[in-house]
Formats: sequence, C-alpha cells, structure tokens
Amino acid sequence: MAHDVIIVGAGFGGMGAAIELDKMGIDDIVILEREDDLGGTWHVNRYPGLAVDIASVTYSYSFEPNPNWSRLYAPGSELKAYASHVADKYGLRRRMRFGADVTGATWDPDEAEWEVALEGGETLRARYLITATGFLSQPKLPDIEGIEDFAGTVIHSAKWDDEVDLAGRRIGVIGTGATGVQLVPELAKVAQHLTVFQRTPIWVVPKVDFSIPAPVRTVFGALPITQRAARFANSVALEALNTVGVLNYKHGHRFNDLAALLAKAHMFAQVRERRTRAALTPRYSFGCKRPTFSNTYFPAFARPNVTLEPTSIRRVLPGGIEMADGTVHEIDTLVLATGFSLWEKNFPAIEVTGRDGCNLGEFWRATRFQAYEGMAVPKFPNFFSLHSPYSYTGLSYFWTIETQMVHLRRVFEEIDRRAARTVEITEQANAAFLETMTGRLGRSVFQLGSCEGSRSYYFDPHGEATLLRPSSVLGAQRDARTFPIDDYAFH
Repeated sequence: MAHDVIIVGAGFGGMGAAIELDKMGIDDIVILEREDDLGGTWHVNRYPGLAVDIASVTYSYSFEPNPNWSRLYAPGSELKAYASHVADKYGLRRRMRFGADVTGATWDPDEAEWEVALEGGETLRARYLITATGFLSQPKLPDIEGIEDFAGTVIHSAKWDDEVDLAGRRIGVIGTGATGVQLVPELAKVAQHLTVFQRTPIWVVPKVDFSIPAPVRTVFGALPITQRAARFANSVALEALNTVGVLNYKHGHRFNDLAALLAKAHMFAQVRERRTRAALTPRYSFGCKRPTFSNTYFPAFARPNVTLEPTSIRRVLPGGIEMADGTVHEIDTLVLATGFSLWEKNFPAIEVTGRDGCNLGEFWRATRFQAYEGMAVPKFPNFFSLHSPYSYTGLSYFWTIETQMVHLRRVFEEIDRRAARTVEITEQANAAFLETMTGRLGRSVFQLGSCEGSRSYYFDPHGEATLLRPSSVLGAQRDARTFPIDDYAFH
C-alpha cells in the first residue's frame, strides 16, 4: 500500500512541507530521517560556538514565532529546541522514522508511484516524493595527501565528538568559512596552541549581538505584533544586502564597496599587525561568497597561542602538517571545518531515477543545474526537491521554505481539482524559467564582480551561480502565488 507522500529529511524544510500538506488534509505522510532525531543541520552540528548567522527573529517560521530566544543570534541548541517545539506542536513526530537512511528512489510508471529504497533493503512506496535533505548535510573531507595517516585525533565540525577534551592540545584547524569563524575563537581559549590553516579568507563584518532582556521576551510573548515588527525590520536590512549588493551588482556595486570597507575597518580595529591583516583580507568581491558576522574571530589572531598559516598545505604527516615551503606545524588534534559536499553529493543527496530511466544527478551534471521555481524537474513526475538549483531565496532559509510551501499548496490543490494521478513540469516551462534565471544572473556580483578565487559554494561545477535564486524575497513569493499552473502537466 503506497503512502500519499514520502518526505526525505526531518529538518526545517521537511517539517514545513509536512505542515502545509497536513493543513490540506493530507494525512498519510512519512518523513524519513537518517539521523536519530529531527532538526537537520541543528541536530547534526553541535560544535563549540555554534550559532545562527541570521537574527533569530528572521530565522524562524513567520507563522510560529518564538518569543524566548535568549540572544539576537541564538545559539545552536536553541534552534534545535525550536525544531523540537515545532514538531511537537504540529504533530509531526508521529510521521517521522529516524535511522531511515534513504539510498535511492525510482519512479514506477505502471503504478504511478515512487519506490523508495532504504539502507538494509526495505522499500516504501508513495504517490509523491519530496526531498528535503538540506543544502548542508553531507560533510566534506579535504583532499590532502596523507590525511588518513594522521596519528592524532581528527574531528569534523559536523560530527563533533563531545567526549574529546581539547584543553591543552596542539590543535590545527583546516577551514575558515562560517563554521571556522565560529570555531576558532572557542578553540583558542582552550588550546595550548592553535594553528589556523587558511585557504580562502572570508569577509567578516561586525556582529550586532546581545542578550534579549526578559521584559522584551515577555512583550514578544504577550504582543506577537512587536516581534513581527522586529522581524520586518531585520528582513528589510537583509533584503537590501542581498538584492541590491549581490543580485543587482550592476547598479548597486557601491553598496558592496561600502560593505567591504566596513569589513576592512572592522578588521583594522581588531588586528593591528599588518601582515596578518593582509592575509585575512579577501581578494574577491564582497558577496561572491556568503559573508559572516563575528566580533571574536579577528581578535583570536592576536593571542600568543594562535598562528595563522595562509600558505598552501603540501601534506599531512602523522604528527603535523607540512606546508608547500617545507614548514612543519606540529599538532596532535586536527579539526576539519571544511564544510559540506554541496554539489558533489547533495545535488541530489540520494539517487533519484525518474521517467524513462532519467537519473537526476547525471542529468544535472551532463547538462546544467536547473529546477523550475527551484522545485520541479522535467521527467520527474510527482516529485519536488526543496533543495534544488535556484531555490535559495534571500539570506534566511525560512523565506525559501515558506515560499515553497505556497508553491506546494497550489500544485496539490490543482491535483485535487483535476483528480489527477500525476503531475510533471513541462520542458517548455522549465526552459523558460532557466532562461529567465540566467538572464537575471547577468547583472549579479557573480557575473560582474571579481569572484575568481572565492571558492564559493554558490557556484556549481559548471561555473554557474545556480544555488541562489536571483530574485528578491518579495519577487519569489509573488511568483509562488502567480506562476501559471498550466506550466505543469496534469494527467
């Protein structure tokens, strides 16, 4: 017996989809999650210093505000608790299966159903398949000679080992992205010596963070409109940063210049040594790579027990790391803040085989990464991928989730209205959408800025910045409400 819907992933995206479908009266929903609990990124990641890099009032469902955030930028544990609260309030746990590692899904044209295979040999079937596996779900290991021969302790930021006591250790950190920016100050406090191996510097701007006073939280709880006002103000600022400086770089490049000046001034105030500042200064345009916020990252490099190593790694030795110039840094603990295999393993995160034997990963890599409205792909009936090319709207992932919830509702309502068995985006609609997205990217920082050397995960293996949707949040929401429903073929 086939389920109505199978959702792969119990993070905020999968939960948002389930909430929307439940509102429509679709009850037979199974949410498959490979981990032992819900929360996605906020369950897997628990490294020291973990916090959201978007103000908490914005990084949450608009229909489920949380008046109890302890800080403007909430720590990761509070995001995990928020996910649990949402799951309990909306009755999602009863639909979740943990430890269910999906290995692949295949479209059965005779039954018009998806067959979903799990690790261990079990298979499930469903009329509709929704993948919500997250953008950042597959830990990436650095491809460095000798890393498997390292004799000390190795910890990846996405698989943090709480049992390891790092106090007094000689620690090496590889990776200076957003995770590294949060980790480095915390490791510097406990390490005997910390060496930071930087391949690509990152733009860091001041973090206006503070504890939210109890009276303010009380007002948020008693008068939700006050929290909505705070959310609106923060959203306007983020929308300006993304839309003007990143997506409309052709006309708003001065905005980027000002942001870069702010980041440089922030660094100058906190790093007095000229050579260190030069090494920490990015050579690519502000916006090519997602910037981050921190008041503690730069000061860490002024500590006597911290070394910044900006040159290339030659190889990892059993007791240290050898640089290209022959310098050896002796370490006993290696921390990998190397992020996630976004394009290599996460697009898609599982094997998906659609109509006529079309493999989604092979299709994307052989042609171009593409998905209509960031959700649907031709030859994949009854299938919606929430983490697809051109899906990520703005800087808060919750904007993307709620936009996609609107899209799903319109499609499923039309399925019900037409009593359709299958729904599939047409080739023509997909091609037109791809052309529109490509044209808009022509005025973005990704095309007109200096992004060489940024190693930004926004760029796919074809060199196209297809992760971000080149649209304002308001524009994406409008499109979700108004896209021609006949862009889909109903049968």
